[in-house]
Amino acid sequence: MYDPAQLRTFLAVSQTLSFTRAARRLGLRQSTVSQHVRRLEDATGRPLFNRDTHSVELTEDGEAMLGFARRILEVHEQATAFFTGTRVRGRLRFGASEDFVLTRLPEILEGFRHAHPEVDLELTVELSGTLHEQLAAGKLDLVLAKRRPQDPRGEPVWHDRLVWIGARRLRLDPGRPVPLIVYPPPGITRALAFRALERQGRPWHVVCTSGSLNGLIAAARAGLGVMAHARGLVPPGLVPVPERAGLPELGGVDFVLVHGRHRPSAQHAADALAAAVLAGGEGLHHR
Repeated sequence: MYDPAQLRTFLAVSQTLSFTRAARRLGLRQSTVSQHVRRLEDATGRPLFNRDTHSVELTEDGEAMLGFARRILEVHEQATAFFTGTRVRGRLRFGASEDFVLTRLPEILEGFRHAHPEVDLELTVELSGTLHEQLAAGKLDLVLAKRRPQDPRGEPVWHDRLVWIGARRLRLDPGRPVPLIVYPPPGITRALAFRALERQGRPWHVVCTSGSLNGLIAAARAGLGVMAHARGLVPPGLVPVPERAGLPELGGVDFVLVHGRHRPSAQHAADALAAAVLAGGEGLHHR
């Protein structure tokens, strides 16, 4: 028997790759997180993480446990809802950023709809910055998006590094401005890319602007330029730009869940969907 609390802790550590961030997400002491992982490893008889003072990585057995843990928790929640008679109902307006178009988010949403058939789910796919604005205006109940700089709100789903990506055969001329492929305002990666190049004193010019991730990918695959993107979400056909190109570091980015506060009637449905996203979080990015 695997303890659901230990499985939730395991998933949180696997998604954040940090015992400290997992403890913060779950509202637990770091020692409790370590204890949960150790007890789960005792139950499986296998190490689930390789960890030292600087990094945390899943072992092969840990990778296998991801799928088992997600399914066990899904069935556990369904059984709990059935026998306690608590059914989630109502209209839920959910916003997901363009970053998740090519991930397994549709599978997570399908599982949520199967588990909660009485929830009327409305999905909005937009830029992260736009979603935050719509949430603040009361037009959405829950948002899955990049965290805005200096904004402390949101429950972390995972932390990633931003990297420059482009076509494999792309070669940048150091004597010419960097050709940029960007989202329109208020795109968060757009602003971070501009700021990094300005700090370096590197000239740049925009060669493509699109509010659609597929549009940006098409331009990048055609070799028009480079784009700033999360390392764990690099689309097929594109690769990180080599360090020898001399492009500046972009820093990290947090993907978070942020709840709205305008419609208390949607709170239970929003909590249930947030739990489903956190449980299936490893399916939202490529390893």
